[in-house]
Amino acid sequence: MSDLPIRMLNDRLLVSLDGEAGERRSSAGIVIPATAVVGKRLTWGAVVAAGQHVRQVEVGDRVLFDPEDRAEVELAGATYVLLREKDVHAVAEPRGTGEGTGLYL
Repeated sequence: MSDLPIRMLNDRLLVSLDGEAGERRSSAGIVIPATAVVGKRLTWGAVVAAGQHVRQVEVGDRVLFDPEDRAEVELAGATYVLLREKDVHAVAEPRGTGEGTGLYL
């Protein structure tokens, strides 16, 4: 975070998007164009900075949020999303290291 010229306050999160909302593929391999109208779709992003009162999210976590409830900011030539911690719907579990039961859910 030290390379960005910003310090987050209170319960704010600075999030970089996982990718642009372009074409994507369904699990069956069908290409879904970016212009396709879908219902309310949540977006994944990576937390790059967090305020001092953020309690359940850490820098580096992948978070799920509603793209309608966001404010964008450009820093050092990159676009980030500014969120409050309460606007985060979920935090992704870190990927396993190959240890454990071998179950895939």
